Amino acid sequence: MDNLERELPAGEFKATCLKIMDEVSQDRRSVTVTKHGKPVARMVPVKEQPGSPFGWLKGSVTLAGDIVGAPREVAS
Repeated sequence: MDNLERELPAGEFKATCLKIMDEVSQDRRSVTVTKHGKPVARMVPVKEQPGSPFGWLKGSVTLAGDIVGAPREVAS
């Protein structure tokens, strides 16, 4: 087991699960939960998700004129 991971017996995890969740989030260290010394579950920190691209260009586009109505004839 490396420095970014630790083991915890199921009984201790059950008694302190909310605290463990906070620690995993803050310390970025995984926790392996064991029963009778055997791994049964692992809690890992969530990778940061990039924000939604929706709205990235807000305020950077200007509409000139009516974009819904019928187009004007183009003079040739």
